[in-house]
Amino acid sequence: MPVIRIEMFEGRTTDQKRACAEAVTKAWVETCGGTPQSVTVIFTDVAKSDWATGGRLASDPKE
Repeated sequence: MPVIRIEMFEGRTTDQKRACAEAVTKAWVETCGGTPQSVTVIFTDVAKSDWATGGRLASDPKE
């Protein structure tokens, strides 16, 4: 029973998340086996002000 976690900036629509869940589930089943019903996908929406890379918040202006 795989659990696939996807963390991303907030703002995707429900339709986009649905399509992503379907694509990720299909890829898992084709690559690793199992059934679509055994795959769980969890989305975590993160505000840009709560995400930092290289010591800079994603919400900071680009230099």
